[in-house]
Amino acid sequence: MVKSISIVTVTRNAADQLKRTIDSVSRQKYEGMEYIAIDGASTDGSVRIISESPCVDKWISEPDRGIYDAMNKGTRMANGEWILFMNAGDTFAADDVIDRLMTAVDSHPETDVIYGDVIRCGNTPEEDSVKEASDVLKGHRLAFCHQSVICRRKDLLEFPFDANHRYSADFKFFKTLQKHGRKFTHINFPVARFDTTGVSTRNRAKGLADNMRVILEVDGIKGIPSLFHLLPTYLISRLRGK
Repeated sequence: MVKSISIVTVTRNAADQLKRTIDSVSRQKYEGMEYIAIDGASTDGSVRIISESPCVDKWISEPDRGIYDAMNKGTRMANGEWILFMNAGDTFAADDVIDRLMTAVDSHPETDVIYGDVIRCGNTPEEDSVKEASDVLKGHRLAFCHQSVICRRKDLLEFPFDANHRYSADFKFFKTLQKHGRKFTHINFPVARFDTTGVSTRNRAKGLADNMRVILEVDGIKGIPSLFHLLPTYLISRLRGK
């Protein structure tokens, strides 16, 4: 039986990046895949791009409370048993990634989260580099990029992204899954090409501060060692104005 997966793209006023992402998704030929676009009331032509794309199965364009609120909307619209978020500007590392991910699902039927590595895009193809995900889930940061992970829709419905966290709601989601005993599996190949111009990359100190808030919310006093992991990097980022 072919297992189903929903690819969700969240976007707002990023028409050029959106074109790249839609084109990349269109080259994935997995039989049980659907593609959903969640647009945050763009005014730059993104809606036309979405509405005219034959590979987009469902879409909406309306105001939202930020990227994580939009991702929750995509979860609710999805039909797939599994979900992968591939936001505007991000692309798949190869044209057979979804096939390989769903093969991994068959090989690990007990798992709840499957994650791979990511290609960090440089200014030129020669500057691209593979960032390998960690086999060990860390208490102070994600072990992977969210573009390189698929998770069960039922978990996303049970523990939706907390839109009060502008930068680290995905970190909170995965820490919550870990706390509730969900199983994680690392696969050793790149899933996505990561656009490093995203909001969390541009606001390093704010992202780290949000990570620390998540640690306190999820781990409480047990998270103090994880805070000490982040504090030096946070202070350096503040000093550098990043």
